[in-house]
Amino acid sequence: MSTLGTPTPLAIVEDEIPNARARRRNAKTVHIRGRRPSFWVYAGLGVVFAASAFPLWWSFIIGSGDASSLRTKPWWPGGNFIDNAIAVVSNPAVNFWPALWNSIYSSFLIAAAVVITSTLAGWAFAKLRFHGGPALLIFVVATMAVPQQLGVVPLYILFSELGWTGQIGAIIIPALTSAFGVFWMTQYLRQAVPDELIEAARVDGASMIRTFWTVGVVAARPAAAMLFLFTFVGAWNNFFWPFIVLDRQNPTLPVALSLLQSNYFVDYSIVLAGVVLATIPLLILFIFAGKQLVSGIMAGAVKG
Repeated sequence: MSTLGTPTPLAIVEDEIPNARARRRNAKTVHIRGRRPSFWVYAGLGVVFAASAFPLWWSFIIGSGDASSLRTKPWWPGGNFIDNAIAVVSNPAVNFWPALWNSIYSSFLIAAAVVITSTLAGWAFAKLRFHGGPALLIFVVATMAVPQQLGVVPLYILFSELGWTGQIGAIIIPALTSAFGVFWMTQYLRQAVPDELIEAARVDGASMIRTFWTVGVVAARPAAAMLFLFTFVGAWNNFFWPFIVLDRQNPTLPVALSLLQSNYFVDYSIVLAGVVLATIPLLILFIFAGKQLVSGIMAGAVKG
């Protein structure tokens, strides 16, 4: 028997287990961060980057030439990109500037709404206990298996009855929530926010809404930034539903650029110049928000 105030060997072992785990986790983190990537890692990243950037480079090459550029198969840009870009912008059938504004406006609203609803739902699924929560989360995730094409006819009939066909709201309303966003934020908040932190906030008298705002929102910023970027890009590049529900007087940018191919003769230098113009806003977005994207992808990568 141990004297009063002297810890037993079992208690000493129980105290040492978390410390040992913490030391191993810290050593693993230092080992990962301290290793310098080998030549083959950089070579593989270079190949992936080249394969990813080649379609944009090829579009710029053809878009900077003339109508005969596609037949000659050049490997270096020409000098007609500015003229082709002006031809795209000034084409009365394209309505470039209204289409650009519609894409920016709708993509921003969709991305912001998806982040808000996904963060709220993810917090509820991850940190709140309510009857039927796991089954409801499974149902939400299962909806991702339903093809978008199955809902086109009912959605078109609905918006036609409401008189919303041809209006930009017809592409915003169906995309205000995302099953993938809910799943992503749920998985992230489960790992990023310890239950003890929530209990401490509740003991201090904070309501659940205040706890979510001061704890959950702060912890969810990296994942929310990545979700915003991916949702914005997806909404920006969406062509199928806007092409069906919008008209030529009020299109988004992908729908407007498709009108460049509606003539008997298609000048692909003009078409691909428009493609490059439509990609430039996304490149600017990734340049300014790239740090948040990397932190969102890498968050939790060294968690033990």
